[in-house]
Parts: sequence; C-alpha cells; structure tokens
Amino acid sequence: MSDAHNAGGNVPAPSDDPILTVTDAAREKASWFRSRDPEPERLALWLEVTGVDGPKYTYNMYLQETAKAGGEHVVQHHDDLAVVLRAEDADKLRGATLDRQGDLETGGLFVDNPNSPSPAVGLQVEPGDLSGDAAQRVLQVLDRQINPQIAMHGGRAELVAVEDATAYLRLGGGCQGCGMANVTLKQGIEVAIKQAVPEITDVVDVTDHASGTNPYFESAKK
Repeated sequence: MSDAHNAGGNVPAPSDDPILTVTDAAREKASWFRSRDPEPERLALWLEVTGVDGPKYTYNMYLQETAKAGGEHVVQHHDDLAVVLRAEDADKLRGATLDRQGDLETGGLFVDNPNSPSPAVGLQVEPGDLSGDAAQRVLQVLDRQINPQIAMHGGRAELVAVEDATAYLRLGGGCQGCGMANVTLKQGIEVAIKQAVPEITDVVDVTDHASGTNPYFESAKK
C-alpha cells in the first residue's frame, strides 16, 4: 500500500448499501497501516479496479485522505475505517469481499470477487428441456444461456459444426478480436456447454480474431 493523491472535492455521503464487504481481519490490517500516520483518522482505504488479468480483475489499494473523495466516489464506513471506491467500479465490485491472508504484520489484503471481466465466466446453465441431438442441444444452450449474457457486452457465439465430441464455434461482435476471447470461451462458454451436453468433450474456436475491430475488453497491459 502506498500514498496517492488526486483532485479534491466534497466528500460524498456514505453508502447505506455496501458494495464491498470488509472482513474484520482486513479492517484490522488497514487500521494497522493507518496507525503509522500522525493523523490516522484522516485516512481512508482507497480501492480501485485497475485492469484485468485472465478471468479476474486487478486492483490498487492505498491510503489517502477521505476528504479527497468527490462525487465520483462511494464512501463506505466499517466501524472506524472508511473505504473509498470509484463509482465506475461499483458493478465490478458488487458482492466482493476484502479479506486478509496471513497474520497482521506480514499478511496482505486481497479481493475475493465473484464478478469477472468476461461475461460468460461463472455462467450457470439453468436446467431446462434440452432435446434433440448434440448439435441441437448446443444451439439451445447458446440461444438460451450464453448469448443473452455476452450480448450485453456486444458479443455472440455461433455454432459452426459438431463433429464427434467436438463443437466448433465462431465468436462475433465484441468477442471477435477481443483480448478476453480465450477466457470467455474456455472458462465460460465451454464449461456451460459441457455441463449441459455431456457428449461434448471439446469446444474449438474457429473465429478469425485478426479481423475483429470492436473488442469489449482488452488484455491487461504488461
């Protein structure tokens, strides 16, 4: 954790509906860091989403004056600790938990987040009447479960063919050329298809990603 500074503004009203859960262990760690400042009560824990790494978001955490929070921030209070989030990160962090690994002095803070930058990761296929041969059932999974999810991010998945136990898909829209396409396919779409259609043991992407022009996510810059 390190100090940082940005433009000031009026402190927004605390959030009555916390976006982020903070465990007692995490609050204790942040307060331990803060206690080394001559005026610890002026400092809040600031948490920002900085990018993506595979199927997960990356974060930056630091101590900064609570008074620097403005209208573009959300302030949560956890006993004597204020946590400041950017309003633009709210949907990415909603339902996440800030926790601590290890003991107070050597342990680090981490975010356990159920949300993913890839919309299909963690997709749960709802039980339904999937009838017909394997290809028809794959189409039904795409139409009912997968495409409604990735369509919200400008993407779509089309079935090209089913041969033996392999389904061949073409990704379009925002998924074509997307830096997260492989994550979306392998950790989202493929898992959902295999769950619903056990005969399918492999899912292959035949998309020409080189011609994609409208990715909805980019890989984190290294």
